[in-house]
Amino acid sequence: MTSYAPTRRGFLASAAVVGGAALLPVSARHAAPAAAAAPAILKPTPSAWFRDFGTNAEMLWGSVDPRAHLTPQSRLFVRNHTRTPQISRSTYALRVFGDGLATARSEADALTLSLADLQRLPHHDLTAVIECTGNGRSFFASQQGQPVSGTAWTLGAVGTVRWNGVRLRDVLRALGLSRDAVSVQATGLDDPFVSGGTDYGRVRRPFPIAKALDDALLAWGMNGEDLLPDHGYPLRLVLPGWVGIASIKWLGSLEVSRDELTSPWNTTFYRMTGPQWPADSPPLTVNPVRSAWELPWGAVVASRPGTLTGRSWSGAGRIARVSVSLDGGDSWRPAILDRRSRRDEGWTQWSVPTGRLRRGSRDLLARASDVHGRTQPLEAAFNTQGYFFDAVVRHPVTVV
Repeated sequence: MTSYAPTRRGFLASAAVVGGAALLPVSARHAAPAAAAAPAILKPTPSAWFRDFGTNAEMLWGSVDPRAHLTPQSRLFVRNHTRTPQISRSTYALRVFGDGLATARSEADALTLSLADLQRLPHHDLTAVIECTGNGRSFFASQQGQPVSGTAWTLGAVGTVRWNGVRLRDVLRALGLSRDAVSVQATGLDDPFVSGGTDYGRVRRPFPIAKALDDALLAWGMNGEDLLPDHGYPLRLVLPGWVGIASIKWLGSLEVSRDELTSPWNTTFYRMTGPQWPADSPPLTVNPVRSAWELPWGAVVASRPGTLTGRSWSGAGRIARVSVSLDGGDSWRPAILDRRSRRDEGWTQWSVPTGRLRRGSRDLLARASDVHGRTQPLEAAFNTQGYFFDAVVRHPVTVV
């Protein structure tokens, strides 16, 4: 869908008009209740759909509808560093600054864009997987005997959605971009993150200008609806294929720089740490290959012939093949990839006819490869924060 796109001069003039509203104090832009009374997550997280961690909530794979390719907002996992803010659309504005703009601007002199300004640019829809970097973290301990820190996700910190918004490259080109720009830093409007007595400030993370000019999106909608507050209303950044932390929610500002920018979220957090990793290991970007069965953990499966289903996904591209084992890894067979999934973006749905199964307890395994040849390993690379568990997961079931 495309809407009227103003000239660069008209876009800049509009941006200047809303400057005063955007520079209101943070308290004037938020409508959040007092911290003591506010839940970290605002949408319902019933136990039939979610495992609730307090500030985070995981989608349960046993609740997934095999007929639905997209994940509804009501079912999508929530990852918060603090709590979900409530931000007024009428006073919201995105602030853009930095020496990477064609006309350098300080933070105090930032260009400010209302949601209405952004929506005058060509609209764009993008279907992609959104996934927490720590998805699968609990399996380091339960499957590999390696305790790690962080939220003990199984595999439900993931979803496929159709984002609705405007390409970041269209915004930057309308504002004017320096040829020397190399980095963009996105900062959210949620509360500052405090851990271990250290105030790290608002959640923020840089990314290369190449990603900004490729497929980055500023999204105001999901699956044709306005974003829910828990998912970034009124505007969020989306970096398809990248770790979830890179897709900053409640987007407050973008700094465009001629230098490489850094933040705690790409130097202290969201990089591999541990004895086998160098102290300067690079920040994590593209998500690995993963697979999940559409079954509750410890499900009861009928011994009579039937069909089991699941989904596989990769941050780097489409899934090329999926192999499954119904006997704990003793034998493998190819899964049938859903042709609609192969035409679409996001994860790939698949199925496998079971035949008659022998009664008793067993593990189901699924192992996917993407079009770039990346294949799930049998063991994930250990790191102390429990990132990137991409190994084949042993899913227990009982056949009756």
